[in-house]
Amino acid sequence: MTRDTPAHDLVPAPVRVAGPYRSGFPLDRRTTLSAAPGTETTERWLRAALGAAYGLPLRATADEDATNSIRLRIDPGLAPEAYRLHVLSDHVVEIVGGSPAGVFWGAQTLRQLLGPDAFRRAPVRAGSQTLLVARTIEDEPRFPWRGLMLDVARHFMPKDDVLRQLDLMAAHKLNVLHLHLTDDQGWRIEIKRHPRLTEVGAWRARTKWGHRASPLWNETPHGGFYTHDDIREIVAYAADRHISVVPEIDVPGHSQAAIAAYPELGNTDVVDTTALSVWDTWGVNPNVLAPTEAVLRFYEGVFEEVLDLFPAETSPFVHIGGDECPKDQWKASATAQDRIAELGVGDEDGLQSWFVRHFDRWLADRGRRLIGWDEILEGGLAEGAAVSSWRGYAGGVTAAEAGHDVVMCPEQQVYLDHRQAAGEDEPMPIGYVRTLADVYRFEPVPPGLAPEAVAHILGTQANVWTEVMENRARVDYQTYPRLAAFAEVAWSRLPAPEERDLADFERRMTTHYERLDALGVDYRPPGGPHPWQRRPGVQGRPLEGAPPNV
Repeated sequence: MTRDTPAHDLVPAPVRVAGPYRSGFPLDRRTTLSAAPGTETTERWLRAALGAAYGLPLRATADEDATNSIRLRIDPGLAPEAYRLHVLSDHVVEIVGGSPAGVFWGAQTLRQLLGPDAFRRAPVRAGSQTLLVARTIEDEPRFPWRGLMLDVARHFMPKDDVLRQLDLMAAHKLNVLHLHLTDDQGWRIEIKRHPRLTEVGAWRARTKWGHRASPLWNETPHGGFYTHDDIREIVAYAADRHISVVPEIDVPGHSQAAIAAYPELGNTDVVDTTALSVWDTWGVNPNVLAPTEAVLRFYEGVFEEVLDLFPAETSPFVHIGGDECPKDQWKASATAQDRIAELGVGDEDGLQSWFVRHFDRWLADRGRRLIGWDEILEGGLAEGAAVSSWRGYAGGVTAAEAGHDVVMCPEQQVYLDHRQAAGEDEPMPIGYVRTLADVYRFEPVPPGLAPEAVAHILGTQANVWTEVMENRARVDYQTYPRLAAFAEVAWSRLPAPEERDLADFERRMTTHYERLDALGVDYRPPGGPHPWQRRPGVQGRPLEGAPPNV
């Protein structure tokens, strides 16, 4: 018989733990599952996850008073994502949530209490019994938006890898997957009315190996895309885990893959767009969309299919990018200059704002909300649009003070492509050093923000850009264990950064590493990368010193 993990080893940390008490709950073949209406997703998940890990049937029971049972209930008096988990002395585990999502997060805590073996796909100790110590845990999240952005455009992530990331997100109580589906280096979503977007735009002939200044190339063609059914499967899989999916279709910049597929989308009066191919290197690309009615109609067609694949109940937000849009081609384009004069928007920044406002209205008319990177503030932001503040805190502060909702994801703090340590062992080192401790001390709400502005901070998001992450193992290495620290920042009500108990978090991580091992996550070990995780001789772009607080 094995005893459960101490409640104080939970990640993220819960609000309150009472107990332990003397008695407890044995999880064995007699254990049943009692699920009240509204808890079906958690019932299915528990039966699949714990049933596989322990070889248990977890039979359903209609007896609400049965002993040796896991009971799932909803109490509307709790906050929507809050839960109470009771391990009772009469051999009962009761998970009560304020909504189906709250029940699900309580089930994630139960899994952690059962120990690392609960994270495996098949039993490793046949006939063993786990004893849950009696206690009560009360918990609820700090932020409603606890996100992870996956860049599947720079390096394609096969569907099964996305589903795996959703499972890992659920294990950390993260609830928003932002999928970066299009960029200069690849178009990753099937659009049936515009088939060349994937026939041409989903594939590049070669790939820069390392930072864009690196002399190295990977000459193997790279690509891939998600079919309509793939997307439907991802969205449904996420919904079963109470994770919403935010699709990103980048406009008007980061669009060379689309222009390579349909040259008429580009600024044809200043560049030969028929000569463009899907971009094979990194950086800010000068080839942007033309500000024409034909381009608007084209992308309206794209978004119509996107909205059909990402239903409003699971994907209320649609991300339009809006970042890093160089204006040089618009300045040189007679078509663009005529458009500026016709619209009376003043200049190229006004033209970008017009582009953003058009799709804000278009999406709002269809019951969706536009969100974009903080450059969409330039030239004025449409009412109702939300901002992903990536260049630092400043854009988010400006947006929140103007009454716009904000997701804080400053690159200096939570861009997980940035290196995790100094020294030559870090593979393809990008950006500032951001250790596990640094991420744990990240604070999404900057000091001094007025309460009415703070109310517009929806939450926070860690971003995984994949220019130097060529496969799942590299994504794992850059993302974990730092995502565990980020998850606690997003979920738990922590004290000010300088007052956070890093030693306690690192102690709890000792147990959490065992969970990640059971899940097969190729994380960065605390002592540094394994030999096979290094990329010696591949140039990165390390930045020295502490990142600026901007």
